[in-house]
Amino acid sequence: MAGSQAAVKALTNLGRAAVGLGVAGSALQASMFNVDGGQSAVMFDRFQGVLPKAVGEGTHFLVPFIQSPTIYDIRTRPRSITSVTGTKDLQQVNLTLRVLCRPDVEQLSTIHMNLGPDYDERVLPSIGNEVLKATVAQFNADQLLTQREEVSKKLGEALRKRSADFGIVLEDVALTHLAFGVEYSKAIEAKQVSQQDAERSKFVVLKSEQEREAAIIRAEGESESARLISQATRTAGPALVELRRIEAAREVAATLSKSRNIMYLPGGNNQMLLGINPS
Repeated sequence: MAGSQAAVKALTNLGRAAVGLGVAGSALQASMFNVDGGQSAVMFDRFQGVLPKAVGEGTHFLVPFIQSPTIYDIRTRPRSITSVTGTKDLQQVNLTLRVLCRPDVEQLSTIHMNLGPDYDERVLPSIGNEVLKATVAQFNADQLLTQREEVSKKLGEALRKRSADFGIVLEDVALTHLAFGVEYSKAIEAKQVSQQDAERSKFVVLKSEQEREAAIIRAEGESESARLISQATRTAGPALVELRRIEAAREVAATLSKSRNIMYLPGGNNQMLLGINPS
């Protein structure tokens, strides 16, 4: 009987110890939280409100039921901002900006109090449209194409300045899409076609002038050649004609000797060149 009471007492003590350990474990677990890499936490205290300093990576302690953390992703992430606005010469243009943004860790508590975890959704579309409209209005439609790098630079500077007021850091700003209205696109296409036609006509004119100059030079060369031959004929007499006849006969003989249909070369000077009389 005494042994059974001892056993019951031991089990009771063991149960109490287990309950105590469970409660202690639960309390310990509730008083700890983890912040992963690339994240930061803002602590809310029921008595002090949002604490001014954000908590970095690692395992941290808190007071259960009094303090609660809100985890923020502080890594850079991309966002696109699209806007339809007008240029300086009143042309409608569709623009898309790609920005790489992240929260400023030093201002994370302020961001949590004023904007909340969806701070980028609340701020970037509005200030992006504002900056796009103000910047694009300074340029004509053709300048958006020819000075695209300068436009993108001005957009980046203005957007970084505005986002800094809300504690948002922009790592990079790029103009990724640019499209004009249908009428302006047709006007640009017609202008390009006209320029191509003008370049083609210019090429035709230059080609005609070059062919004319080549014909003049060729005629002058032939005239000079005829003059020299005539002068040589008067100076050398029949000897020049005889020399030309011999050279022509040699070329004809060389050509006939290579032909398969000619078995022999006919003899006699009169049969070689019928139109030439040495006398």
